Amino acid sequence: MKLVRKILLSLAALVLVATLIVVLFYRQESYQLYKVLTFFDKDNISDNFKNVKEIFPYSVVPKPDQSNPFPVSTATYSLADNFLVNDSTVNTKAFFDQTLTDALLIIKNDTLLYEYYGNGFKATDHHISWSMAKSVVSALFGIAIQEGKIKSIEQTVTDYLPDFAGTGYDKVRIKDVLQMSSGVGFNEDYGDFNSDINIMGRYFALGMPMADFSKKLKRQWQPGTYNHYVSIDTQVLGMILTKATGKSITEYMKEKLWSQIGAESEAYWIVDKSGMEFALGGLNATARDYAKLGQLFLDSGRWQRKQVVPKEWVLASITPDAPHLMPGKRATAAHKDGYGFQWWIPEGSTGEFDAQGIYDQFIYVDPKAKMVIVKLSSNYLFKNDKKRVFHDLEIALFREIVKQSK
Repeated sequence: MKLVRKILLSLAALVLVATLIVVLFYRQESYQLYKVLTFFDKDNISDNFKNVKEIFPYSVVPKPDQSNPFPVSTATYSLADNFLVNDSTVNTKAFFDQTLTDALLIIKNDTLLYEYYGNGFKATDHHISWSMAKSVVSALFGIAIQEGKIKSIEQTVTDYLPDFAGTGYDKVRIKDVLQMSSGVGFNEDYGDFNSDINIMGRYFALGMPMADFSKKLKRQWQPGTYNHYVSIDTQVLGMILTKATGKSITEYMKEKLWSQIGAESEAYWIVDKSGMEFALGGLNATARDYAKLGQLFLDSGRWQRKQVVPKEWVLASITPDAPHLMPGKRATAAHKDGYGFQWWIPEGSTGEFDAQGIYDQFIYVDPKAKMVIVKLSSNYLFKNDKKRVFHDLEIALFREIVKQSK
């Protein structure tokens, strides 16, 4: 009996030691996984969206030596009390509250017309971009093409990433990836715990390289025929960008974009264990600097008389050029918005386009009105919005603001 007891005690001690080793070795990953699983809880979501770098490893895009803030209008501006959606009246304040609006900025004629912050946010706070980061990656991609770092969007993914041979991205044109028409299958249902996007989130939380996850995806459609939103498409673009330029996204963004537009604050990207940026949605910046990105595209890639992003690239980014990319309900797309190079074109557009992120993040641009609207939110109800009602309400709000500001 004594021998059995000693053996059992020894085994228990070994189990305890092994458990402690696992906990100590993986404690950061365990914490990250816990935060991912609770990231969108109502009571914590705004703080999490503000403090992402306290959870994940990150790289910094430094504040430029010289910033160029928007001039601030001296005129008093008030939002309309209500706006219309399909002949129904929506109260603006109630909508702000319902969507947990963290920030709203209105820029008109290069001037800051209106600025609002909620849920403890202020102008100097960073907010995660989610998929608005995709539009930033697209801008960097256009710069790299102009510089000759990337020869052509008619090249394929495997021209730059040969280790993707045999995956869903094998021989897929870069253009099709830019237009979310890669043909790769991907379930982006945030309300489904076992969807690809949620599995990917847990994968990232454990620090696993995004390249490894990307290679697991399979082809579902013929590339270039169906507009299906696949967040990993942008991650692949980020890997091509890094391979072609020899620089990280952070370094390239600092040199080619952030310093060129006189950003007011630093930005940062969350990164995986390999140091690769979470290109599909890991950018963090202030509302004012997101507005600068919108202004840059409103002005066809120019910033204060300097061409930062090629004009031709900006035009191509906001111009659907095939039937499956045109705005409106269609059998060849999963959404009714149109799509360019990582920019959206809303249904019924008269020239507007926008960058979008989950949980209601928007950089909305109306060139005719010379307006940029940034709305950052912590809308915890987003994941259950299967019919994209909140998206339609946001677009209606922006159009009302434009109408009111004429």
